[in-house]
Amino acid sequence: MAVSDRLPILSCDPDNELLVSNVHPPDWKNPEPQGRYNLVVIGAGTAGLVTAMGAANLGAKVALVEMQLMGGDCLNVGCVPSKALLAAAKVAATLRKSSDYGIRAHGSVEVDFPAVMERMRRVRAAISRHDSAQRYTEAGVDVFIGRGEFVDHHHLRVKDKVLNFRRAVIATGARAVAIPIPGLKETGYLTNETIFELTELPRRLGVIGAGPIGCEMAQVFSRFGSEVYLLERFSQILGREDREAASIVARALRQDGVRLVLNCWTRSVVGENGDKVLEVECGDETSRIVVDEILLGVGRTPNVEGLGLENAGVNYDRRQGVIVNEYLQTSNPVIYAAGDICSLYKFTHTADATARIVIQNTLFLGRKKVGNLTIPWCTYTDPEIAHVGMYEKDAEEQGLQVDTFVREFKDVDRAVLEGETDGFVKVHTEKGKDRILGATIVAPNAGNMISEITLAIVAGAGLGTLADTIHPYPTQSEAIRQVGDAYNLTRLTPLVRKCFDWWLEWGR
Repeated sequence: MAVSDRLPILSCDPDNELLVSNVHPPDWKNPEPQGRYNLVVIGAGTAGLVTAMGAANLGAKVALVEMQLMGGDCLNVGCVPSKALLAAAKVAATLRKSSDYGIRAHGSVEVDFPAVMERMRRVRAAISRHDSAQRYTEAGVDVFIGRGEFVDHHHLRVKDKVLNFRRAVIATGARAVAIPIPGLKETGYLTNETIFELTELPRRLGVIGAGPIGCEMAQVFSRFGSEVYLLERFSQILGREDREAASIVARALRQDGVRLVLNCWTRSVVGENGDKVLEVECGDETSRIVVDEILLGVGRTPNVEGLGLENAGVNYDRRQGVIVNEYLQTSNPVIYAAGDICSLYKFTHTADATARIVIQNTLFLGRKKVGNLTIPWCTYTDPEIAHVGMYEKDAEEQGLQVDTFVREFKDVDRAVLEGETDGFVKVHTEKGKDRILGATIVAPNAGNMISEITLAIVAGAGLGTLADTIHPYPTQSEAIRQVGDAYNLTRLTPLVRKCFDWWLEWGR
């Protein structure tokens, strides 16, 4: 059966055929259930895959159930395809500013959009083997393709098979959902689940919502040559981020040609002569923005439907997902949940981390708590914003006074040499101490750099330790050590300075 017949979000393309042959084999035959499973995992996105593979590697008898594509959002319609497009857009932007470095590129930079999308599909298909049904079967996991529905507290039905389990894990994730804008559904729109199947570059693109998805795709398509409008109801893009950090990214988006429409409501969408017209209210004024395509960058809803959760005694909320305690245990004590279906932080790495907690708590009666996780995140615009721990407002809400240390990249040699000076490292510590409460980094590789500070928080190492850590010169990560140096200077109080001066004078 052709890809397009079974999975309409995928075009009929050799690379997509390879993808589907790995993650939803058309000729797959479900195995016969093997007695009582130690663990049945429903959903083969990141959380489900990590749970199933980790448990199988420990010798558990595991069944993995997936209704659609193994790999979930991350592989198929999220991290993997989006970062492939980000890489292509970065190349285009670099070529356009090559003259800043004394490099003359003759002629204009032309983006071959179909070729860009073909490369994305090719690399996605290549990566898909890591999440394939065959690989998990070879690892000892019984893979079942089909909808999983609980029969009772200890049984799950998949098509004509009934699986008996000692423990189960719900990892069915979340999906894009439309916000109630009049005319949006009738006019048509794209989400992260459909935008990667475009074959022609939209001449004009309207992006509703300036969250991570909206900002990343707005910059990408503007760099590809689309006329992009990014609409946000609040005054700041990336609303939960540090305001100074968000303003740097906003400036970068504008420099790339993105038209920011802030403090505005999208009242309605209408179709006119093949165009899509956004009617936007900004204060007392109403304007019209005409585009060819609309990307909806906001709205996610948990996949709780059709699972038979009531049959298993699992409590859930249609907006929040499956309800869990601090051990990721549901109202049915033998059923747990992991990933986007139950987590406030809907990141691939959080899904991975919650899966590791579930493995310990289900197989070994562990008591590992999700609240103990230190979760960093990154928005992959150019420059990137990465964050971990508390923002200053979070600390204040908890009654903590803070000291804030900042190192701007305009003062970091490697950033100056590479022409990437618009950004900073900002670290919040408990006032008078070097205990790190949180940090934000704005830089082209902020996502890579934040791990050093995340490790420091987890290990209980403070800014003093970072200051004592040798960093190679010249690197942008030196900014982290220099923040530590700034902290050390605060320890040189007037009394300490006076004693130090006396010591130097005495030692002459």
